[in-house]
Amino acid sequence: MLLTGLLVGIAFGFVLQRGRFCVTNAFRQVWVARSTTWITAFLLVIAIQAIGVTTLTQLGLIHLSWKPLPWLGVIVGGLLFGVSIVLAGGCATGTWFRSGEGLVGSWIALVFYAISAAAMKYGVLSGLNQSVRSVTAPVTTIPGLGISPWVPTIVLALLVGALVWYQLRKPARKVATLPPEKTGLAHWLFEAKWHPFLTAALISVIAIVTYPLSEATGRHAGLGITTPTGNLLQWTLTGDISYVDWGVLLVVGILVGSFIAAKASGEFRVRVPDATQAVRSVAGGLGMGIGASWAGGCTIGNAMVETAQFSFQGWIAFLFMFLGVGLGTKVFVLGFTRPAPQLGTLPTTTIAKGVS
Repeated sequence: MLLTGLLVGIAFGFVLQRGRFCVTNAFRQVWVARSTTWITAFLLVIAIQAIGVTTLTQLGLIHLSWKPLPWLGVIVGGLLFGVSIVLAGGCATGTWFRSGEGLVGSWIALVFYAISAAAMKYGVLSGLNQSVRSVTAPVTTIPGLGISPWVPTIVLALLVGALVWYQLRKPARKVATLPPEKTGLAHWLFEAKWHPFLTAALISVIAIVTYPLSEATGRHAGLGITTPTGNLLQWTLTGDISYVDWGVLLVVGILVGSFIAAKASGEFRVRVPDATQAVRSVAGGLGMGIGASWAGGCTIGNAMVETAQFSFQGWIAFLFMFLGVGLGTKVFVLGFTRPAPQLGTLPTTTIAKGVS
């Protein structure tokens, strides 16, 4: 059953790469271009996943548990993580899948993300991590307050449905495209540009099937990146096979799936960053590991998965990660004196450094 983690990871990495689903970009586009298409797609993943999670839990097919809200860690860690993914040019998942495309800057960020995540969970920074996360509030989830889980699920589905309807009513921008070189399924898989909402729907399915497949191996959780990344480094350094669980195979699969998609679509290319971006990748990777450990997860484990479970940790982390991306964008991308460019006018230098 552990191998299902690898298979799910390959599918996840493939969809992320072909759909260009970058959470950093989704958040940043709101701050930079006032565009809400990608963040609506992100919310669509949460809404569809919430329907699946609520159904599975109510049927007794999966069993989830939560600890008291570590509010200090979630706020500080979420903000730090948001700033750090701007520096790194991608969130935790984005760093994994863009590494599969050949971005050396993402390789650098990934290495230092793994180092800081492992140090926070198992190494010299574990005491600091525990101290920050020990400041808690006695709440866990919205259903934990005695509210039926179907109430927030239906409310979220209706709100996100309205946002999707609004986005689909907008006139589509005409973009010049080259004549297709492939036909049929090959064209759709490896050449055509996927709609953000289609990508979101595919990711939702992957996120939902993760729960029962992961639980079958004793891992009671959905998609997650930070702990598996730290565990992968621990296994590499210690040789202790107990660190290799379903989640570790998931993140390895993301790299494999992304590489397959990038290679087949002609998008794989080794790209070396300049010195400035290399330094930012180091700082971003370190900050990602620290921030995600304090917050209890990254933009996937927290802002996309915990939110679908209606945990307070997930939604608070979502908010502060979003604010952190805004702060990081203002400081490191736009500068305090430069006006935000309009949609479609984002500088090409910025695009080359991480906007998917």
